[in-house]
Amino acid sequence: MKKRSTVLLSSVLAATTVLAACGENNETTDVNENAGNNNAENNAENNENNDGEEAAEGDFSAKMVTDTGGVDDRSFNESAWEGLTTFNEDYPETEVDYIQSDDSADYQPNLNQLAREGTDITFGIGFLMLDDIRTVAEQNPEQNFALVDDEVLDGDDEPVDNVANILFAEHEGSFLTGVVAAMHTETDHVGFIGGVESPLIEKFRNGFEAGVNYVDEDIEISSQYAQDFNDPNQGQQIADSFYGNDADIIYHAAGDTGNGLFTEAIDRREGGEEVWAIGVDQDQALTEGEYSDGNVILTSMVKRVDQAVYEVAEMTMNGEFPGGETLEFDLEDQGVGIAETQDNVSDEALEAVEEYEAEILNGEIEVPQTEDELEEFLADL
Repeated sequence: MKKRSTVLLSSVLAATTVLAACGENNETTDVNENAGNNNAENNAENNENNDGEEAAEGDFSAKMVTDTGGVDDRSFNESAWEGLTTFNEDYPETEVDYIQSDDSADYQPNLNQLAREGTDITFGIGFLMLDDIRTVAEQNPEQNFALVDDEVLDGDDEPVDNVANILFAEHEGSFLTGVVAAMHTETDHVGFIGGVESPLIEKFRNGFEAGVNYVDEDIEISSQYAQDFNDPNQGQQIADSFYGNDADIIYHAAGDTGNGLFTEAIDRREGGEEVWAIGVDQDQALTEGEYSDGNVILTSMVKRVDQAVYEVAEMTMNGEFPGGETLEFDLEDQGVGIAETQDNVSDEALEAVEEYEAEILNGEIEVPQTEDELEEFLADL
């Protein structure tokens, strides 16, 4: 299976042309630092499309199909759209757009619409689009697609040549939020709210539970899946149940459903309870969690979907579309981590995060992704 090493810039979405080695193996390749910088002016003068022909910026389009959480979910859909809008700001003659999906039945028609329009790179945002993007990609072999959060394989378990696969090491970033939660809980009880139960969301949960247990194995952890990424009321009900049973910190990986967590935390804070929430995908304290005396968000696990979408769009514009390849963005590349907003995080917790991050990077800590790996991790503590 062909994979590609790529570069991810941590602080800004710089105009970057990625020069990376491809190999034939069955393992996802982490992002590395083999990159050179090009500015928008140089790219405008000499960009190549996939047929090796020169293309002007104005000929290039990058568009996306949201999942049912919508483009304003304050989570990964919104982050992906921010990546495309920043790409458009840096390359103003390009065209960017999105189609919002109100239901899962909209995925395939929306993807087909962008294919018919001749979009140069179409992004499917979220693993729930896996089957639909595979179908549309196979029906439109001359079009380029990219899927966030899963790998598109054909019937022989081989990569689909016109689909780029974008993955993240969510378990590593979630481990660090687990460390923060463990060092801030006063009740020794924390919680996790997941969206749809799946291998992807289990990576968040398993990493979080590993981080909590690495600090203190006696802390109780409650977990529940809402089975929906677009139901804030369900998120609030689960949060109400957890907080009502003495959990004082809850981490979510539930898209728009997780916004219900913030509503419940704010209500309880206004009532004098000392509870916290942990956000996901974006630095959610910048947009959510405000109440009369501060912000209920302790920290967030940042997943740089924006940078990944920007980078793949730029690669495609430069004639380097990573079709059939899997790009993984991890802790080493700052593709995941804790948010820059750290007003509510203690110095002690930040020091622990820095220490454990170094141990993950040097291989002393191998963060579990699956349930079996978590059991083995806990048995070794």
